[in-house]
Amino acid sequence: MEAVVFDGKTLSLKYEKKYPLPKLINDTDVIVKVAYSGVCGTDLHIIQGEFPASKERPLPLGHEFSGEVYEAGKASIFKKGQKVVVDPNRACGLCGFCRGANYQYCLTAGINSTIGIWQDGGWAQYVRAPQDQVFALPDGITLEQAGLCEPYSCVSHGFDRAAPLSVGQKILIVGAGIIGNLWVTTLHHHGHRDVTVSEMNKSRLEIVKRLETGFRLVTPDVLASEKIQYDVIIDCTGVGKVMEISFNYLTPGGKYVLFGCCPPTHQASVNPFQIYDKELTLIGVKINPFSFPKAIGWLSAMGNRYLDYHKLGVKTYALSEYRNALDDLKVGNIAKAVFKIN
Repeated sequence: MEAVVFDGKTLSLKYEKKYPLPKLINDTDVIVKVAYSGVCGTDLHIIQGEFPASKERPLPLGHEFSGEVYEAGKASIFKKGQKVVVDPNRACGLCGFCRGANYQYCLTAGINSTIGIWQDGGWAQYVRAPQDQVFALPDGITLEQAGLCEPYSCVSHGFDRAAPLSVGQKILIVGAGIIGNLWVTTLHHHGHRDVTVSEMNKSRLEIVKRLETGFRLVTPDVLASEKIQYDVIIDCTGVGKVMEISFNYLTPGGKYVLFGCCPPTHQASVNPFQIYDKELTLIGVKINPFSFPKAIGWLSAMGNRYLDYHKLGVKTYALSEYRNALDDLKVGNIAKAVFKIN
């Protein structure tokens, strides 16, 4: 089968036409025929050697994907042809974190066993997944829309971590890549209107305009000159220095949501007196524990108004076009690249 394969030892990608097809191992396994598979910012960090991933053998990356059931084990609840999405993360089910419903902290599962990072992922025509990580899609959600389910599940977890987010609060989104855009759609869908989006790449600000939310769009230099303070800041950049700067824009009692995944090497300095004096809250958000059902509900409710690929700045590519996809992301002409797989 076709696949884009990552070699963790050489930090290199390769398009292969004859990567081995996955096979059922357990009676409850499911083989998914992939339709759409996204390129995440975490994938870019992995390729650059800034984020841990498997080095045991070359494997396809891709932890955001939708598709149809191609084959199911004899004890599986799924049937051939069902439209599905796959949660790439799971609980070990045994440790205290997992039994406390916090598998994002698990030291053996969670992000440490992710499909597409530690196991063969969705940058391929077919993927094997345990059935407890597979979710059937309701009618009304297309496979194209479902390709965004995994990142929306992470946003859903972040939304819950930051709650309550009251309509009328002054909110700043820092970074208008795809995650920033998903937060834009989420906040607008939930009734928020006093939202500012900051992005240094003006091409990306033009993409945000397509979503027609009426949110205020500015560049970082404007933020620095205005000295406006915000009730909530959602950092979608994954850059430590950005946090160091934008943390100063919080109003007393404010919340800083560190959503973008920074490489482990990044550092940021904050003033502890500010945290004390303003009673500030810093919120980290890690993966998507048990939030796939909520994300599927969001997809159903948001529909074409918010999930249109063009409006979000999403462009599709064949697996063989992976170099073009990565180049377009680096330049910033698009917010997200998604592989459309035949």
